[in-house]
Amino acid sequence: MSNTLTIRLPEDVLQRLREKSRRTGLPMGRVVRQAVEHALLQDEQPAWQRYVGVIKGGPRNLSSRKGFSRE
Repeated sequence: MSNTLTIRLPEDVLQRLREKSRRTGLPMGRVVRQAVEHALLQDEQPAWQRYVGVIKGGPRNLSSRKGFSRE
């Protein structure tokens, strides 16, 4: 790793970070990197989700095949 980022943390957040580092046995830097990676992954949206609710038309009940419909 060659990039450095300096951040300022409130005392309570720093204490929680130290505690998690102590509990897991991981260095604080690694705990922070994992948290940032996790936050960025959750922010990503799969490509197919952009189209949810956009396509109109088609059968109202997608289970309209013979033997699968409840109507």
